[in-house]
Parts: sequence; structure tokens; C-alpha cells
Amino acid sequence: MSASSTDDDHPLAKGAAWMKGEIIPIGAASIPVTDWGVTHSDITYDVAPVWDGGFFRLTDYVGRFQDSMAQLQLDIGMDTNAIVAALHEMVAASGLKSAYVAMVASRGVPMIPGTRDPRDCQNHFYAWCIPYVFLIRQEVDIAAHSLWVAKSVTRIPESALDPTIKNYQWGDFTKGLLEAKDNGAETAVLLDQDGNVTEGPGFNVFCVKDGRVITSDHGTLKGISRRTVLEMCAEAGIEVEVRPLPLAEFMQSDEVFLSTTGGGVVPITAVDGRIFSNGAAGAITTALYQRYWEWMHDPAYRDEINYPA
Repeated sequence: MSASSTDDDHPLAKGAAWMKGEIIPIGAASIPVTDWGVTHSDITYDVAPVWDGGFFRLTDYVGRFQDSMAQLQLDIGMDTNAIVAALHEMVAASGLKSAYVAMVASRGVPMIPGTRDPRDCQNHFYAWCIPYVFLIRQEVDIAAHSLWVAKSVTRIPESALDPTIKNYQWGDFTKGLLEAKDNGAETAVLLDQDGNVTEGPGFNVFCVKDGRVITSDHGTLKGISRRTVLEMCAEAGIEVEVRPLPLAEFMQSDEVFLSTTGGGVVPITAVDGRIFSNGAAGAITTALYQRYWEWMHDPAYRDEINYPA
């Protein structure tokens, strides 16, 4: 696995943004303080990975982004081709060969001062990219890939906030993350109100028991990395169960791993201090991890970026 990057002297080496058709350094990007994306978190986004000069599953990420916009009744006035073109143009200009690329649709600023009607806002699109981000820092030894089950907060119910719409409302996740960090863990997973495992900030959760891969069927984003894991399991003939996952069952797993845009398949070796797989990645996790990075280089899933000379 490699992650070639751009020259640090490049003006966009630390990141770039696409705003109103203009590509600017990410540090210069801004939106108005009265934008409902800021004041009400009335916003949706998606994140696609770029690796070794090509997008991975870009069509799938853009498709999910458009589904989220439709659910929130956001109209940015851009079709699929326009969104894809903006992302390609931005990353190519940045020179980043491996990047974390966000596309965002915000409700926008009210066109009528003082209005409380979301239909009176000017919806808009923007995007940004930075060097590729790993969910768990690469320098962290795999034996320290730890997960904490949040005790102070549960996942917001689906009846209140649809988890299949990617959003910036991280109140529950942030509280869980702070609790995890206070307990020496790398990240946190949240339970639903019935004590079932759901998801964490930026990832879906899987466990392996007796050769079967199990993941939650509710309270989660339908992640593209999650979809990739399910497809890889089908290809390898690994049995998968998508269903409620009680915490007690989860804690008796043989292996635990996460799926995320920030690293693909991420082994977890400890949950609440309990060691899994003897402190190493399990056999099925390792196989899926290796296959994920093979898929990242498979032309069938890639959109190569045309960088300027």
C-alpha cells in the first residue's frame, strides 16, 4: 500500500476547495455565518476517497449524495456530470494523488430576511479535498486499535434523524468520542436504545463469529465501504448476516473490524479493554483488508484523474 502525495510547495498541497466554480486554497474557503448549514446543521455531504491518482467508486458516492439531497429537498442546480467534473477539477488542481474529498450541499442563506421557511433559502454546493485521512492514525500499532462502547449517550433514533442521510449532526458521536478518548480508546461505537450496536463517527461496525460476518441492519449509514465489504464477502463465499446486533453477542465475537472511507477495512483488537484476536487482525479481517486495497486499484472501480503536467 502506498500514498504518494503532492509537493509541499504546491499552493494547494494542504488542500483545495471548489466554491462557486472557483478553486481556492482550503484555508480561504468560507460560507456565510447566516447559512442554515451553519445555524441549523441543515446540510448534507459525502466523502469519496482518491488513492494513487484515482477516485474509488465515485459514481456510488455521488449517487448517495444525490439521494441525500433528494431526501432533504435540496436543489443545488447541478447534475451528476457537473458534480463529478467539479470534483475532478478540484483534485487535479490540488495535485493530491491520495485524498479525502468532500462534496457538500447546504440549505444556504435565507433570501428573505428573518424567514423561517426553508424554501426561502438559496441552496448551494461546494467541495473540498485534503490529503488522505485514516480513521485510525497509521502510526498507531494494530494492538492499540481500540474501540469504546459509549455509556453516556445512545445513537439518535431513526425516527428523529434518518441515519441513511449523511449529515453534520454529530452531537451524539462527539459525546461518545470524548468518552472514548477519556478512557484511552481510539474511537467509539454507539448503541441504540435497545442495546444493539449501531455505528460510530465515520464508520460502520462488523464482527465475525464462527466464520460468519455480522453487521447492524438499522441505525447506520449505508456506507459505500460497508457495501464494498458485503460485496467482497459475497465474492469470497463468506456468510453475512445483516440484522440487529446485541452488545452481549458483539462482545463474544471472534473478530471485530470497521469499514470506512478513511482506511477501508480497519481491524479492532480491543473493545472496552477486552482483547480480540489475540491483539492482532483476525483471519477474515485480514483477508478483507487485503482485498479492499486490491479493489482500490481495480480499474472497474476507479476514475483516473487527469492531473496537469
